[in-house]
Amino acid sequence: MTPAIVDHSAAEAPLTLDEAPPKTLGALDQGAFWANLGVSLLGFSFALFLINPLLDENPLTFTAALVAALVGSLIGTAMVGLAAVPGAQTGQPAMVLLRGLFGAKLSYVPTVLNIIQMIGWGAFELWVVAMGAQAIFGSSVPYAVWAIVAGILTTALTIYPLGAIRLIRRFVTVGVIISMAWFAVVFFRDTPVQTGGSWDAFAPAVDFVVALSVSWVPVAADYARHSRSSRGAFIGVVGGYTIAQVACLAVGVYAVTLAGHNLVLEQPTAVFAPFVAAPLGALFFGILVLRETDQSFANVYSTAMSLQNLMPRVDRRIFSVIIGVLTTGIALIIDVNSYSAFLSIIGAVFVPMLGVLVVDYFLLGRGRDWNTSENAPSRWLMVIPWVLGFVTWWLLAAPSAVSWWAQIWDGVRGAIGFTPQPWMSASIGAFLVAGLFTLGIGLLRRRS
Repeated sequence: MTPAIVDHSAAEAPLTLDEAPPKTLGALDQGAFWANLGVSLLGFSFALFLINPLLDENPLTFTAALVAALVGSLIGTAMVGLAAVPGAQTGQPAMVLLRGLFGAKLSYVPTVLNIIQMIGWGAFELWVVAMGAQAIFGSSVPYAVWAIVAGILTTALTIYPLGAIRLIRRFVTVGVIISMAWFAVVFFRDTPVQTGGSWDAFAPAVDFVVALSVSWVPVAADYARHSRSSRGAFIGVVGGYTIAQVACLAVGVYAVTLAGHNLVLEQPTAVFAPFVAAPLGALFFGILVLRETDQSFANVYSTAMSLQNLMPRVDRRIFSVIIGVLTTGIALIIDVNSYSAFLSIIGAVFVPMLGVLVVDYFLLGRGRDWNTSENAPSRWLMVIPWVLGFVTWWLLAAPSAVSWWAQIWDGVRGAIGFTPQPWMSASIGAFLVAGLFTLGIGLLRRRS
């Protein structure tokens, strides 16, 4: 049974799932939070794959790249926004919502996968923060010191998550807007606009941007559950993240040009150099480095929320501290840059899952009676479209950087005689296949 909702403007997130979530976040809070998530330090280097998604000698024109960034962001953030709406309506975190989709026990499977990927991405973001700090201050301060400082700050933010979001809206967002505007002026003035190119790789570029956005699907409801309205949650995600991500990629196109395409391809953090070298660059890039902790904050806090689906009466602060220490330790000892290739495999499970959730919750009308209790019955039929969507993703996706995984899907494609075409989208295809099969199952059950 969902607890009654309370509304206290200065309240904090509840400590356990037995407590009611306060509805304190307006559309501006949500928009500012998601706008900050839309600006990423390595998002600048990702502009390389926007302008040339196939890494061949036929890149997009600058106009085509900007249109691809806008279209891909709108599609991807719409998916994230749809994932946020049930959280706002039920007051439940993302993984707890899956009890209504799969049943309580089956929801543990995606929950564990999400915990693994959130811990990994949290460590990855700490690595990014430390590398960004070293780009400003050099190696005089060891990498480990910056990673530990970032880990402590990240953990502190997760103790007071709603306060952190309000802080981001009031202060951090202003600094980010000024910093981005400054770098845009400097880069656009000093770097010639890319000439030549074509629109041939437009579809792969859109798919790449969609994939950047939908990586936040499994965490959206963790924050939307505190939104004052489902409309505010949806608009905040789509508006805030889209504007920020398009701006980030546009600035990134120029930064990658300044740093050198080949160098950024080999070493993504090389894109930091043009920012630091710009007039007042160290100051404004320092603001962006400090802001990057909201990425690690989101990963650590959502890991704690996922753990509460498994252990609903454990204080989330205990989880936050444990996860904060663990992610910091991983950032210190593991090559998280290589580990990110493995995490992309796990991330692909959540787009088709969203397709199943959206159809079941909205189109089939089960959202009116969504069972998120600890004894919600297992719904094995919903696993079928989820798995079919996951298979679709990897049939259409570009080869994974994990060699053994890429070999598996190369073999599957060869066995069925299928060759993906450049216009095919892995994320959109997986979403549609999962959603359509869910719709078919639902209609058949109604008839029977």
